[in-house]
Amino acid sequence: MKKDLSINDFSKLSGVSVSTLRYWDKIGLFSPKLRCEESGYRHYSPAQLIHLNFVTVLSDIHVPLKMIEDLGHERNPERFIELIDRQEKILNMEMRKLHESCSIIRARRELVNYGIHIESMNDDNRIFTMYRESKQIALWPGNEYHEGETFVDPLARFFSRAHEQRVNLSFPVGGYHESMESFLKTPGYPEHFFSIDPTGMCRQEAGEYLVGFARGHYAEMGDLPQRMTKYAQENSICVTGPVYTIYLLDELCIKEPSQYLAQSCVAVGR
Repeated sequence: MKKDLSINDFSKLSGVSVSTLRYWDKIGLFSPKLRCEESGYRHYSPAQLIHLNFVTVLSDIHVPLKMIEDLGHERNPERFIELIDRQEKILNMEMRKLHESCSIIRARRELVNYGIHIESMNDDNRIFTMYRESKQIALWPGNEYHEGETFVDPLARFFSRAHEQRVNLSFPVGGYHESMESFLKTPGYPEHFFSIDPTGMCRQEAGEYLVGFARGHYAEMGDLPQRMTKYAQENSICVTGPVYTIYLLDELCIKEPSQYLAQSCVAVGR
């Protein structure tokens, strides 16, 4: 093997790109064995692969370059263990965040795909029963409505302290009425809000549900409560438990609020 290698040859040997080698040289993290004063060419020694491995291993586990440089000046086993223990904690936190982001993606994809399916049927007024799998949710504290307020006011109050409750507001958020009677009486004023959060402490149980849809801005349910009630009466269906309303198509994929698509469902028996 050559005693001295050009930056291109050293890049091929080490697997580190030329641009990265140049940058590390620029910041003083890893420099060539020598540099020709006349041409400015960098010359590396194969023996430098040992020191390069020190840099690349720590870089691959996302240790900041400044910390790699500091450790390079004063290296010992104790400092190395301290550094990688710290880095492990950071990476575990980042993995939890990435896992949560993937959960948000899955929850959103499921709703939008179902919304697209409902639109393809071209029948938003359809009411039907269907079996639904259980779903983990986070049920938020009860809403308090002061005179003249809409659903937005308690929602905004909760948003302001959501971090205290450790609630991720990026999960789909819906309205929760404690009964069909409540939904029929005040459809735009849910007693609770909930989010479709796989880490939530509550569960929407599996079973047969009465399902209906409504077009419009948030809380504009139109005559959906009346249509669902009429369908239940005509088909001798007994509705039991709370009503869950979630938006399948919202501002994330629809620009015009009047075209948002909501789904409401309530467990049933016969």
